[in-house]
Amino acid sequence: MQFLQNNAAFATLIGAIIALVFAGVMAKRVLGFDRGTEKMKKISDSVKAGANAYLKRQYTVVSIFFAVMFAILWVMVAFGKLTAFVPFAFITGGFFSGLSGFVGMKIATAANARTANACQSGLNKGLRVAFSAGSVMGFTVVGLGLLDISVWFILLKYAFKLNASDITSAMLTFGMGASSMALFARVGGGIFTKAADVGADLVGKVEAGIPEDDPRNPAVIADNVGDNVGDVAGMGADLHESYVGSIISAMALGVVAFDGNFRALSVPLLIAACGILCSLIGTFFVRTKEDADQKALLGSLGRGTNLSAVLIALISFPIVWFCLDGKKTIGLYFAILAGLLAGVLIGRATEYFTSDSYKPTRNLAAKSETGSATIIIGGLGLGMLSTALPIVIVAACILIAFFVSGGSVAEPAKGLFGIALSAVGMLSTLGITLATDAYGPVADNAGGIAEMAGLDASVRERTDALDSLGNTTAATGKGFAIGSAALTALALMASYIDKIKSLLPDGDFTFDLMNPKVLVGLFIGTCLPFIFAALTMDSVGKAAQSVVIEVRRQFREIKGLMAGEADPDYAKCVDLCTKASLREMILPTIVAILAPIVTGVILGYQGVVGMLAGATAGGFLMAIFMSNSGGAWDNAKKYIESGVHGGKGSDQHKAAVVGDTVGDPFKDTSGPAINILIKLLSMVSIVFAGVVVSCNWLG
Repeated sequence: MQFLQNNAAFATLIGAIIALVFAGVMAKRVLGFDRGTEKMKKISDSVKAGANAYLKRQYTVVSIFFAVMFAILWVMVAFGKLTAFVPFAFITGGFFSGLSGFVGMKIATAANARTANACQSGLNKGLRVAFSAGSVMGFTVVGLGLLDISVWFILLKYAFKLNASDITSAMLTFGMGASSMALFARVGGGIFTKAADVGADLVGKVEAGIPEDDPRNPAVIADNVGDNVGDVAGMGADLHESYVGSIISAMALGVVAFDGNFRALSVPLLIAACGILCSLIGTFFVRTKEDADQKALLGSLGRGTNLSAVLIALISFPIVWFCLDGKKTIGLYFAILAGLLAGVLIGRATEYFTSDSYKPTRNLAAKSETGSATIIIGGLGLGMLSTALPIVIVAACILIAFFVSGGSVAEPAKGLFGIALSAVGMLSTLGITLATDAYGPVADNAGGIAEMAGLDASVRERTDALDSLGNTTAATGKGFAIGSAALTALALMASYIDKIKSLLPDGDFTFDLMNPKVLVGLFIGTCLPFIFAALTMDSVGKAAQSVVIEVRRQFREIKGLMAGEADPDYAKCVDLCTKASLREMILPTIVAILAPIVTGVILGYQGVVGMLAGATAGGFLMAIFMSNSGGAWDNAKKYIESGVHGGKGSDQHKAAVVGDTVGDPFKDTSGPAINILIKLLSMVSIVFAGVVVSCNWLG
């Protein structure tokens, strides 16, 4: 263990390589399955072409932003506000975050037709193909994250001989790069996918009365493209950022808690590396029977994730014991367990409120009997109520992690390190957790291909079973991301305070809740998630309006379209969604980056701390509410489509579709992007701390 402690970065690099090799093996396995008929291949190729075109244009826009930010950071280096490594770390963080999403999107578009074809043989084979594709995504995200961290750590420690404090200070910046890229990917992809989804559902299902994914619907290809650019590429960048942010914040606080000792840095690195191995083992236990229902499918995925969690819980003990001070620091191990347990409990709470196997979603479906208004009211209430359990779970996790780690009000450093490690524990098995999440969009695409290619109805039933489960696992994955975001944001807030102390004369940091600058910052921070959600929801609404108008036009003007005698113009809807999403993603990202800088310049560091506290608390609640409401609406619709409350085509079904269209931007655009927002605010605050201290207008 002493050898691992001294070479933790190299062990982490090996873990990253293992993850990427496993992702490659899984990708080869997926590509070995048959794509099906020529029609299935043609549809799949159309989706792939649309997704590639969108990402190419998105990355072109994002590269301009990164070039501007690089120049700004380099100017700060010239004025002595940052070290020379910071701008380059920012670029690599953004690059690997974008690459994670890109790889996930490529394998998802390759797996959709293969999953549909496999479902012709049986449910278990379809699950194997889709889950293997999800595994590529999961292990690529953790592999690239640890690759970025370990390479930078090795360079800064061994090549440039920096001390632990300077290393973590520079590495926090590539967290800012990862968060910036993730926000662009989540918001842009979310706007694209939900604009297409809402447009396709409102005109196709509600107005025209045709089935979901009917090839006569002009927005159907755009909808399938959106599943990949939003729910896969966006999610990959998002969770890469969450994973990297939790590890870096723990490393930064470990430096403070143990007075610059490199041993503290080895703990989060080794836990993350071992988490990859545990996740890898867990993937081999995911399988199901052919007649499996929703609970059996959930149990199959839960078997793999739970085994991985148990394994990392066992392995973390010797890591903490031997890397730190044995009995004196064993409380940090219980902090890690608290994070693991909190992640599992948040997942269970999310599953309870969003799965149609449980009472809340079934009761929500029953509200469709009295129309769309009551199902919308019920979904909003369900989402609000669902925030209580995660808040209690995270609050308990924070208290336990803080005090068992040896923290106190007078000496909080070790306690804050414990909170950061609890976030690392929560995300330590992200490889398999994300695999269970990422397979959902693949199954969704497979269902669309099955419908458009005219496959047997039993195939669509199997893909719908996988898709419905995917909605629940996606909501669970979002719950993990949001829960870890709250813990990581707290850790980053502590890192910001330490940064400010290092910049002030004699470390004279003062913080009083009754200070008007703190109170104003608190209100600003609490308001930011609402503004951010409003901007992104409005963007989806604008884009969806353009799609609805275009779909109506084609139904009206293309003769023979409804009779199936003419083809719709799919490319037009794809182009509309692409232009709208690229245009609308700019403002929310600019708001997220400018808010802490402007707040700091006007209100000083006290205002920034208040802003971060408000944004973390308000953002956590808003993200949980929106994610769970959206997931419940979606699964209530699918529950009705299974044959209850009138089934497909009934008035109840149409009411549920309206609820689902409201929930779509909740769960796939605004909600998941808020957890990136609260961490990006902290990252930007840390990077621009020197500017804030120098330019405090109010003194």
